[in-house]
Amino acid sequence: MSRLTLHTVDTAPEASRPFVEKALANNGFLPNLIGVLANSPQALEMYMTVSGINAKTSLTLAEREVVQITAARIHGCDFCVAGHTAVALKKAQLPTETVRALQQGQATGDAKLDAVADFAKAVIATRGAVDDAALQAFLAAGYNEQQSLEVVLGVALATLCNFANTLAGSAINPELQPYAPGAI
Repeated sequence: MSRLTLHTVDTAPEASRPFVEKALANNGFLPNLIGVLANSPQALEMYMTVSGINAKTSLTLAEREVVQITAARIHGCDFCVAGHTAVALKKAQLPTETVRALQQGQATGDAKLDAVADFAKAVIATRGAVDDAALQAFLAAGYNEQQSLEVVLGVALATLCNFANTLAGSAINPELQPYAPGAI
């Protein structure tokens, strides 16, 4: 049970309602993250806006999902691990073994994706103060300075979602249960 009000389209504050309706239309169900964020129209607007910006980065969808799953795992947000596992498998078409490794914090065997995961871990662990070796390893894997900042952007987005879900104690929606940690 959520510690914060879990809004629906009918109960959401008026300023949150357009975002809630959009999320419902996009997903076919209302993710509990959206129902929780609806308590603050500004937090929900930030999530929707930054999600759109994150989607426009030069990182591929698969690379963005690596950042999201890595951050959610480190932050202990099973809801976000499940949600991004669903996207990684269904939309980014990542192999199940790769996503399972990401859920478990293990190397995937894909050098580029592992470089993204390692860099995201370093950004989170050092709050951006990664050492030169970590930055050089990311760049040597074929990424550039712009993309290093796009990983930071992804971590910022994940932090909002992961922390909001943890604050609320959001349950994983039934639609996302098959993608929960340990379920794939």
